[in-house]
Amino acid sequence: MKLAELVTTTDRVGATSSRLAKIDALAELLARADPSELPIVMGLLLASPRQGRLGVGWRGLSAIEIAHADESTLTVGDVDDSLDALASTSGSGSAAGRTGILVDLGSRATAAEWDFLVRAMLGELRTGALSGVLLDAIARASDRPAAVVRRAAMLSGDLGETARIALTGAPDDLEAVGLQVGRPVLPMLASTAASASEALQVTGEASVEYKLDGARIQVHRHGDEVGVYTRSLADITHRVPEIVEIVRSLPVHDVILDGETLSLDEDGGPRPFQETMSRFGAEVSRELVLRPWFFDMLHVDGRDLLDEPLSTRLAELERVAGQWRMPGIVTADADAAEQLSHDALAAGHEGVVVKAIDAPYAAGRRGKSWVKVKPVLTFDLVVLGAEWGSGRRRGWLSNLHLGARDPDGEFGDPGGFVMVGKTFKGLTDELLRWQTAEFPEHESHRTASTVFVRPDIVVEIAIDGVQRSPRYPGGIALRFARVKGYRPDKTAAEADTIQTLQSLLRG
Repeated sequence: MKLAELVTTTDRVGATSSRLAKIDALAELLARADPSELPIVMGLLLASPRQGRLGVGWRGLSAIEIAHADESTLTVGDVDDSLDALASTSGSGSAAGRTGILVDLGSRATAAEWDFLVRAMLGELRTGALSGVLLDAIARASDRPAAVVRRAAMLSGDLGETARIALTGAPDDLEAVGLQVGRPVLPMLASTAASASEALQVTGEASVEYKLDGARIQVHRHGDEVGVYTRSLADITHRVPEIVEIVRSLPVHDVILDGETLSLDEDGGPRPFQETMSRFGAEVSRELVLRPWFFDMLHVDGRDLLDEPLSTRLAELERVAGQWRMPGIVTADADAAEQLSHDALAAGHEGVVVKAIDAPYAAGRRGKSWVKVKPVLTFDLVVLGAEWGSGRRRGWLSNLHLGARDPDGEFGDPGGFVMVGKTFKGLTDELLRWQTAEFPEHESHRTASTVFVRPDIVVEIAIDGVQRSPRYPGGIALRFARVKGYRPDKTAAEADTIQTLQSLLRG
């Protein structure tokens, strides 16, 4: 399959807000793919190449100068070979080696294909073709029941393999995919609510549990063999030996546990999220000890628990991993739920998750059985620039560069602004049209991809917090930033400061 077919399809998907139209376009593409190409195609469509970490980032990609091809010749197999080479390049001279591979790949790609590949490698395709849409497309292309496709995907943890089985396997092969100790499954996800009492109205009687500012983990044990996996199903077993030892000490032979982990400071409070993540991405920082908190059990000693109610799973979890359980209560009382939410926040955690006590474990799904509650923070920041959109947003100024005020000139000129992140979330079509017309009136300079503006436009941004980041001069980056609206009533001198944002860091 030509790479150009993926580019054309993602443009179609990005150009429509219709879920059915997205599914149709993706189903047509999957039906045309060779069986051997399906895992590659799925990885690129999800902006999560099957090779995992490629060792490339935005800064390195943006610094490369490439003369692109005039005609489309690349196949998805060609791309996969190049990504294999990227992922396997390490050691002395690896940076130059990766650059050479990228230049070769980019010179064989058209400009449109290279734009697609860069966004796929960086996880920034933003076509709306998320896993749920792709699963429905697999069902459509294979003429298999959507529920059967979804269950196979959640139990295998591999959408590419699910597509291959659905499109090329025997009718019973999808149904044969089952829970297997040692093979991670897609985690169950939560919707959101503004308060614990509001969440309780959705779930009814529920387990109300702390929501940590940590990292999701799924742990599998078979005898003395233990595997620890991230939210994205990456294997980090060798990086977390303390968690391995804790799970080995539990009174079971086979078990699958779902939970979170983070590192604690000297006073027992949670360290910043970024410090926990440093243990996942490198072989260093072993002095940061991780502590697990388990909140669910999917399997124990030959018994699958996925379809059991949460009450049953929690009883088994208490029996096996009592001291390592996530703090929480089972209640239908709104006041009790709110009190636990206040306790979680007072302890330095994010909030709570409210889980229907009678619900099964719906792996890979974001339904109403689990509802997370955490406070939303809003700040007034300035726009420093905006990137031209792609797909449905092509021709509009979209992704915003956001800056905080630097009154003392700690990171530049006194009274200037320091960049703290980017976002395209929360921008309606009306806002996109407005800023595309308005920003050129404030333009200071531009590049092929970005229009930079004078720092005089104030925008209200909602965030879940900040994290340490060497990418920006202020040493922090916004977490889950989204646009609430523009503030024409405020001047840039009234924008929030970098020091205010830095104060959100714990520890």
